[in-house]
Amino acid sequence: MTAKARPASADAGSESGRPLRADAERNRQRLIAAAREVFAERGLHVPMEDIARHAGVGVATLYRRFPTRAHLVAGAFGAKMCAYADAVAQAMAEPDPWVGFCGYIERVCAMQAEDRGFANVLTMTFPLDNCFEAERNRAFRGFAELVDRAKAAGKLRGDFVVEDLAMILMANAGVIAGTADAAPETWRRFAAYMIQAFSAGDAAPLPPPPTPTAIYRALLHLYQAGVRDGRCGG
Repeated sequence: MTAKARPASADAGSESGRPLRADAERNRQRLIAAAREVFAERGLHVPMEDIARHAGVGVATLYRRFPTRAHLVAGAFGAKMCAYADAVAQAMAEPDPWVGFCGYIERVCAMQAEDRGFANVLTMTFPLDNCFEAERNRAFRGFAELVDRAKAAGKLRGDFVVEDLAMILMANAGVIAGTADAAPETWRRFAAYMIQAFSAGDAAPLPPPPTPTAIYRALLHLYQAGVRDGRCGG
């Protein structure tokens, strides 16, 4: 799947298998476009009524197309999740595994900085949206291979684990949220610090990493907090 192809599984109107009427499809696209803009500027906790207003439709129309905040978030960021997975393939094409690894870390941190909503989406899992999670899994598998290549080249510290990426994204999202208005380029310094820490040269021992199950639970907790909605939960 490329960033241009996004199955319409994230909204209720298309899950029935019936094509939407032309006016309904226009409203769906207006809502997705509005959600992308508002989430990018203000984060995921913006009131759903504000998104409906920005799209120029009634809130009832929004909930008819996207019954929960989770549906709307997945619909708004589906293309970016595809681009996130595609970035791994681009990193794998780099002849030098360490350059590819470092470039990927920089790229995903930049993707977070470019979009406050997506900064948080990358720290969540969306168990109810199979297409969205398939792209995340594609990115995870590619990143695991990228890690193995960088270790085999002797450049990446041997105790780095793929779950460390989730920790990086969570931390970078916090840096972005805390400095966005006053010092918006701070994330670049954070990413550079992290990349230097990942180098195999003179690497000191680290505490044990979290288990994959523990990281998944953390992502799920952030998902539940991030898409919670007072009117239509989760």
